[in-house]
Amino acid sequence: MTAEGWRDELARRQEELVRALVGGGALPGGFNPRDVGATRDALLRKRAGEVARVWPRLATSVGPGRWAAEFGAWAAGRPPQGSLRDGWDYARAHPPTGAAVLELAERELLWSYDSSSAPRPRRGLGLRRVDGVFLVRFRGRIHRWSR
Repeated sequence: MTAEGWRDELARRQEELVRALVGGGALPGGFNPRDVGATRDALLRKRAGEVARVWPRLATSVGPGRWAAEFGAWAAGRPPQGSLRDGWDYARAHPPTGAAVLELAERELLWSYDSSSAPRPRRGLGLRRVDGVFLVRFRGRIHRWSR
């Protein structure tokens, strides 16, 4: 096999491995299933931690010590889209409760997101009322008023 052929083969195998680790793909031949499974689990825990940093109220709304497992079960087989999008997609699939409802409402006031393309910042004035709290977007910031 030529050097170019080896590079192409290596690139193909690496792509298969990445797909198996984060995209729900089949395990490529020659890899230990237990080791790949442990790596997949570690990557899901890391991803859950990254999403929790961007969506802290959403993560705590799931319950003490349950976020990594709950998010990991949802995220398994879904390719990462970035912490903002992953959290948003999770919140839409599992409607939040408590303070996480306000967190989602604030994101929806600040960003336009259609679940298929990257979120874009919203412009101008925006208003929303959630659980008796008035949220106002002005100059890219959220201001809260409650009774």
